[in-house]
Amino acid sequence: MKKVIGFCVLAALVWQSGCGLLGIVGVMGTPGSHERKITAEYDLASRRNEKVLVLVNQPLWLDAEVNLRYYLTEALNLYLTSKIKIKPERLVTYNQLAAFRSGESNFSLLSPVQVGKAMAADIVLLAEVDGFELSELPEEGYYRGFLQTRAMLFDTASGANLWPDFPEGKVIAAGFDMVSGGRQAGVNRLAGASAYGTVRFLYNCPKEKFRFADDRTGAQWQNWEK
Repeated sequence: MKKVIGFCVLAALVWQSGCGLLGIVGVMGTPGSHERKITAEYDLASRRNEKVLVLVNQPLWLDAEVNLRYYLTEALNLYLTSKIKIKPERLVTYNQLAAFRSGESNFSLLSPVQVGKAMAADIVLLAEVDGFELSELPEEGYYRGFLQTRAMLFDTASGANLWPDFPEGKVIAAGFDMVSGGRQAGVNRLAGASAYGTVRFLYNCPKEKFRFADDRTGAQWQNWEK
């Protein structure tokens, strides 16, 4: 029940936001027909009719929310449908992947391409979580948070790394100094910001929408933590 409620809140917040997460991620600017666009680093929209799997990996050693993988997957799927215009039926659902994960004893040994093939996906969008912090502030109900992932895009037929053009992946970092509403609101906000921060590179995003307030990409985690 908590996951259902949380997903509904996340979905509503994402879909209300236009090109970004207005109010949550704090995207700046107002869209217009004359607006310049940031050229996609990889034009995923050109393959929007193919089947896509969002694969969020969370290492066991990372002290992160148990449900972080769920919310980040759902946020990425929502942005793939709203920004890349991929039809929902062309996305592997979280539940489908979870069922495969629980039934595959060697899941952790499978590569993203192997998982994608098993799920009959043409493309895999990998988000490897490698940094997470969500701490309560002295003010009751307020939290500060940070989430860092490394994103990669794979073609399952060829096994090729489609994006980015370096093997370590695209670092996507998001964070905020304060959010109200409790811990779940913090998880939702981090998931939404990280998802938007990833998908903005995969379509021609209006320039005024490319930057957002929760963007920490390029900043070192050690510096942010201080």
